[in-house]
Amino acid sequence: MPLNRRKFLGTSAASGVGLAVTGAAVAPSAARAHGRPPRREKRYSFTVLGTTDLHGNVFNWDYFTDKEFDDKDHNDVGLAKISTLVNEVRKEKGHRNTLLIDAGDTIQGTQLSYYYAKVDPITAKRGPVHPMAQAMNAIGYDAAALGNHEFNYGIPVLRKFEEQCDFPLLGANALDAKTLRPAFPPYFMKRMRTPHGRDVRVAVLGLTNPGIAIWDKANVQGKMVFPGLEEQAAKWVPRLRSMGADVVIVSAHSGSSGTSSYGDQLPYVENAAGLVAEQVPGIDAILVGHAHTEIPEYFVQNRATGKKVVLSEPLKWGQRLTLFDFDLVWEKGRWTVEKAGARVLNSNTAAEDKKITRLLVDEHRKVVAYVNQVIGTSKAAMSTAEGPYKDVPIIDLINEVQKETVAGALQGGAYAALPVLSQASCFSRTARIPAGDVTIKDAAGLYPFENTLEARLLTGAQLKEYLEFSARYYVRTPAGAPVDPAKLTNAENTPDYNYDAVSGVTYEIDVAKPVGSRIVKLSFGGKELDPKAEFVLAVNNYRASGGGNFPHIAGAKQLWANSEEIRNTIIGWVKAKGTIDPDQFASVDWKLTRDGTPVF
Repeated sequence: MPLNRRKFLGTSAASGVGLAVTGAAVAPSAARAHGRPPRREKRYSFTVLGTTDLHGNVFNWDYFTDKEFDDKDHNDVGLAKISTLVNEVRKEKGHRNTLLIDAGDTIQGTQLSYYYAKVDPITAKRGPVHPMAQAMNAIGYDAAALGNHEFNYGIPVLRKFEEQCDFPLLGANALDAKTLRPAFPPYFMKRMRTPHGRDVRVAVLGLTNPGIAIWDKANVQGKMVFPGLEEQAAKWVPRLRSMGADVVIVSAHSGSSGTSSYGDQLPYVENAAGLVAEQVPGIDAILVGHAHTEIPEYFVQNRATGKKVVLSEPLKWGQRLTLFDFDLVWEKGRWTVEKAGARVLNSNTAAEDKKITRLLVDEHRKVVAYVNQVIGTSKAAMSTAEGPYKDVPIIDLINEVQKETVAGALQGGAYAALPVLSQASCFSRTARIPAGDVTIKDAAGLYPFENTLEARLLTGAQLKEYLEFSARYYVRTPAGAPVDPAKLTNAENTPDYNYDAVSGVTYEIDVAKPVGSRIVKLSFGGKELDPKAEFVLAVNNYRASGGGNFPHIAGAKQLWANSEEIRNTIIGWVKAKGTIDPDQFASVDWKLTRDGTPVF
C-alpha cells in the first residue's frame, strides 16, 4: 500500500508569528560591567489541542433516542461543540500558536457514521464525503492517529476516508503485512514560527492499537500487522529528534493503564501509553485515547532520563478537549521544553458552532429520517434499565435473534443437532423497544457496535468457566447486607459490555461467594449440565476474537461466521417477523442469589 507522500512528509511551511515573547534578562550585572544592555531570554509558548474517540459524533444528538444528547452528568457531545472551544482557544493563544490533533476512533459509533459507511457509502462511485471528514477539515485538524474502530468497515472505507481528509491519518505501528513498511504516515511535522528567527519544529507520532489484529481480523489479516506501541515509539522518536524535532508529541490510541483485554493472544499491551512514556526517551507529551476515560493531566517519569512526560485523555465523543501548554526556552543553540502541562475543557460549556451544523444539516436530516423508519410492532414495551443485574426480555430478544440465525446457518450440517446457546451484553442501559411501532433506531439501539455473529463449539465444562469469568462483574455482597443496584455491578471497573448473559441454559450467580465459585445450579433441559456435553455458542466477533479475555472462546472451533453486523440482523429479524412478542422468547434463565436466596 503506497504512502501518500504529501501526508507522510507533513507540512514544513512556516506557520505564523508567536505571541509569547517575554523573558528574563541574562546576567544583567555582567552586561552592565561591559557597557552592554542586558540580553533577553528567547522564549516561545504554544498549545496543542486534542480530541479522541469521537466515534462519529458531529452534532449534540442521540440518534437512538432521536433527541439532544444528555447523560447523568449532563455531558454534551460532538465536533460542533468542540469547534467552538477550539475557536476560543485559537483566539486566545493566536491561531498560529496552536495545533489540533486527534487520537483515533473517528468513523464508527453513531448512525451518522454508519449511514455513510453502509447505507450511502463514501466508497460508492460519486459517493458522498464522510461527515467526519467534512467537519474535521472545516475545523482545521492538523493530524489524527488511527483508532482500532477505523478498521471496522474494512480497509477500502478507511482509505476513502483518508483520501477525503485534509490532514494525515497517522499509524507508525500499522504496517503492510508483506513489506513491513508503514501502511500510513507514521508522523507529522510542523514548524511553529517564533519571533526569534529559529522555528520550533513539532513532531506528532501516531500509534494505534495492536488489538486490531484480533478485533478486526477479518478485515486486516494478511494485509496489515500491528506491532507494539513501545517498540515502534522506540524506533521513531529518535528519528524524529535526529530530523530536528524540538518537541515530540505522541498521539496514541491506547489507554494508560498497562492492561490488555485480549490476554496472551498477542505479545503486545493494549493500553500502553503509560509504558511508552516510561520506556521511550525523548517524548514530551502523549495524547491518550481508546479507554474512554477522562485524564486531565497525568505525569509519568521516564526511566532512562528521569524526565516527566505529561499525558492527557479527553473524554469520549467530543465531551472534552485537551489543552497541552508548552513553554520553550532557547538554550545552547536549540529550543528546549522548559514546562509542559495539560488540562481539559468541557464541551457542555460551549454552543454548537453554526458553521459546522450548517455544513452538515442535510446529512443529519437524512440520517434522522433513516433511523425513524418503522420496521415492525411490539406487543410490549421493553427496556435495558435493569439488564445489568436481571434477566430482562430485551436482552432475551438479542439472544433469540442470534440463536435462530446460527441454528438456521448450521441446518443440514454436521453440527445441526447440537443445542445452540447465545451470549449477549447490556451495551446501553437506556435502550428500549416501545409498545407499538418499532423503528430502525429502536432496534439498532440494542447493538451500538459493529459486531458480527459467529458460532463456536464449547463443552459444558468450558461454558461453566466462561460464566464464572463473566460473573466477576458483580461486587461481592454478603448475604443479608443491603443491596444497592447502582453499586452491585462493574466490579474492578469491568464495563457492561464485558458481562455476558447466556441464554439456553439456566443458572444462578451467587454474589456472596468469591470470584470463580459463583455459578450454581447450572443446568440444561432441566438436568445438571454435563461437563462433557457439546454446545454451539452464538457469539459476537469481538468476544470470539478475544475481546474481554473470556476463557476458551478465542481458541474454540469456529463452526460458522457472518459478515453482517448483528444490529442489521436484528433489524432484518424484526422486519421478517413483523411483530415482536416477548411471550415467545422471554424467560428468566439466570438470576442473582446469595446463599440460595434471590437478590431481586
